[in-house]
Amino acid sequence: MRERDARDRAAHVPAGRSHGMLTPMDIQPLGAAGGVAPGDRRPIAARDLPVTGRLAGWLIARRASPDAISAGGMACGVLAGLAFAGTVWWPDAARPLWLLGALLVQLRLLANLLDGMVAVGRGVASPLGELWNEVPDRVSDTAVLLGLGVAAGSPALGAVAALAAMATAYVRAVGKAAGAPSDFRGPMAKQHRMALVTALGVWGAVAPWSWQASLRLAFWTLVAIAALSLLTAIRRLAGTVGHLGGRA
Repeated sequence: MRERDARDRAAHVPAGRSHGMLTPMDIQPLGAAGGVAPGDRRPIAARDLPVTGRLAGWLIARRASPDAISAGGMACGVLAGLAFAGTVWWPDAARPLWLLGALLVQLRLLANLLDGMVAVGRGVASPLGELWNEVPDRVSDTAVLLGLGVAAGSPALGAVAALAAMATAYVRAVGKAAGAPSDFRGPMAKQHRMALVTALGVWGAVAPWSWQASLRLAFWTLVAIAALSLLTAIRRLAGTVGHLGGRA
């Protein structure tokens, strides 16, 4: 099985299932026999949606590369950051750029979901799989939040939010390396950050007031992401310490 993140290394697709729709019954936890605990998996409700299973099945049937899907998601994250920054560079196009940024963020998340499903469905293995899982996520988060920092008139605040977001992933990775289960708790995990950013992008596109008001809202969105990401990192660190301390 190809190394992806914990949510997908905890899954198995029966042999021969290479096309059509994947269903929740097709993805079963490996448990101790597979070396991954059932709880070591990011909870994503969209994984069980019929449309997601059909899309994953379509990609599997065409032997899509999970790494290429990861790279595509990273490209969407970078373009989303540029779209958000573009609301300041090209104010006359601010509304469509806000909406474009929100759409690209969602495409980035979809790619994050599908790369693992395709990897499991195809049963492909790659020693670089873990890098392809983690590095594009960090690049995407940084690009999106830096772009919002430009939009908010404070690239420094965007950088702070990006570092705080990176800290949540760092603590999870270090805890896992030390022997604790992957900790995906919030209140500002990746899906929460991107949901907030998406909501901001949609609001910036449809808000009845001027685009300048959306820029002020972007500032406070970044403040919330930075503060709650740091809280998330602290909670994950405390959880990891508690788990490892209980094993000592």
